[in-house]
Amino acid sequence: MTASMFRQPEGPRCIYLLDDDPDICRLVSSTLREFGFETFECHSAMELRRLLLARVPDLCIVDLGLPDADGMDVVRELQARYACGVMVLTGRGYLSDRVMGLELGADDYVVKPFEPRELVARVRSILRRRDKAPGASMQPEMRSQLAEFGGWRFRADCNLLSSPGGQEWTLSAGESRMLLQFLQRPNRILDREQLCGDRDLSALDRSVDVRVSRLRRKLESDPQHPTTIRTVYGAGYLLAAEVRWL
Repeated sequence: MTASMFRQPEGPRCIYLLDDDPDICRLVSSTLREFGFETFECHSAMELRRLLLARVPDLCIVDLGLPDADGMDVVRELQARYACGVMVLTGRGYLSDRVMGLELGADDYVVKPFEPRELVARVRSILRRRDKAPGASMQPEMRSQLAEFGGWRFRADCNLLSSPGGQEWTLSAGESRMLLQFLQRPNRILDREQLCGDRDLSALDRSVDVRVSRLRRKLESDPQHPTTIRTVYGAGYLLAAEVRWL
């Protein structure tokens, strides 16, 4: 894992805005700056990649309709390579797009038109969840713990999940944060707010359920009848396994 994958030293929270509409970028940027955020605007995926070479932000706000790339591919790339939050801000309001964005690891999905103050609240919610995530305050060299459970292994320093048979997956940042929550509190019921670290989670927010589903597709032999990550109806989810930290 390279140093560029970790967040930069503390200061004003840094946000990159990727949208091919300059008016939208200016509106979002000016609103966020009013609340003390540092913002940088870019209008293509190529511009964003140049910015990422110099600095990894706390959050990227990504439009899906880009001139030089599919926005979903950008979301996938951000989650796979960089330790930053991702918000999708788009005119695509279809449920299938929202589900796909969340499955790729986006922390939130906001449809245009939007209320600027609500956008600020959502940005703060994402940053708050990430700050509360297990290992968020640790230095990279302190996050090299290895967890073993039911024959599976998870390396928290590189988001690597290994099956008993040797198959490996590199989890998205969102999946890794959720799995760490389970591994740190096995055989205990965790509600949706605990799993995402946000007490302000909307009752209609399905991002937790989407990530549970993604983890089950990897961990369960039959995801429709899970035995490792169990649903406790009306309460939350439970990791039914003994966990050993190596």
